[in-house]
Amino acid sequence: MLKNLHPLLNADVLYALRAMGHGDELVLCDANFPADSVARQTVLGKVLRIDGVGTTEAARAILSVLPLDNAVEQPVRRMEIMGEPATIPPVQQELQQEVNQAEGRVRPLGSIERFAFYEAAKKAYCVIATGERRFYGCFLLKKGVLPPEA
Repeated sequence: MLKNLHPLLNADVLYALRAMGHGDELVLCDANFPADSVARQTVLGKVLRIDGVGTTEAARAILSVLPLDNAVEQPVRRMEIMGEPATIPPVQQELQQEVNQAEGRVRPLGSIERFAFYEAAKKAYCVIATGERRFYGCFLLKKGVLPPEA
C-alpha cells in the first residue's frame, strides 16, 4: 500500500498511466469487451486489469491520478448502444458523475458507435479491463496535462 494512492491502482496500471502522454487514450472496459485481443493491438500491447470492481469504481481510482484533456471538448467517450445511440444506461450515467466529480465541473461524455469504438480502442495506449458485468460499460479516456506549479 502507498499513501495517497487509490488501492485499486496496481503497479501495471500505474506504470501505464504514468507512461501515457498528453492526448494518449486509454480504454476502460467491461467484462464482455474483447479486452485481450484489442489490447494486443494497442501501444502497450497487453491487457491490464482492475478485477473485482466495475467501471465506476475503476474510473474513480484512475481519475484520482489521471488528468483529463482540456484541449478537447469531450475527453471521455462512451460506447453507444446499438440502435439506441442517445440512450445512456446507468453504468454510463455513473461514469459521468465520476468525471464531473474528478474535474470539479460538468464534462459531458462524448459518444462513439460500437464498432467505431472497437477501432478507436485498437489505437489507444492501453486497455484496462474491469469486472463490470453491465452492458456498455466501455469508455475511452484522453489524458491531459498537469499545469506548472505557481
